[in-house]
Amino acid sequence: MPCYYDVADILMEEELISVVFQVTANGVGLLDPGAERNSVEKGAKLDLPFWLAHGMLSLEQAVSINVPPCFTQKTRKEIQADAACVDLRVRRPYFYELGCKIVPLVGDKSIGQFLRYAFTSRYKEILSKAHSSSTMTVPKFATRLTKEEAQVFESARESMSAFRKWRVGGARLQKASILGRKRKTKLPDGPSTP
Repeated sequence: MPCYYDVADILMEEELISVVFQVTANGVGLLDPGAERNSVEKGAKLDLPFWLAHGMLSLEQAVSINVPPCFTQKTRKEIQADAACVDLRVRRPYFYELGCKIVPLVGDKSIGQFLRYAFTSRYKEILSKAHSSSTMTVPKFATRLTKEEAQVFESARESMSAFRKWRVGGARLQKASILGRKRKTKLPDGPSTP
């Protein structure tokens, strides 16, 4: 869920997205480093931060967003072959979050299914590695994880560490002090007569 103060969301929105200008835009020549004038011509392809591309698309339909290369058929085939071996961090550090935000903006609706498949197939491996690795070392597997997967990995490691600590003899359930006191029962003074 996006949050105005979330640093991860801000960093994700800085990811560069390839766009094609649908109109000539005057006064935005700074966006194109190769532009000789202070305008961008219709049909020009540029890489813009996601937040700017999304704003230009939603306000005036000034640009069309191309599907990022990390969601192409080549990447999909690699993930279907062996999802755990694919280095998604190199492709996009915020792979899943960017994918979720880009689905409504591009015509390819199969990206959502691809994201779900990629995450579920990698999730099993992430938990397996997190539960079997020692708490002091970070396996080289962790360097291939996206930011979202790295959070899952660290949470699973912390959970496993807490479980091991508890199992060895960490904080156990303690008997409440009130349960240790014996109650005095009051007996009636004598038999009651009707």
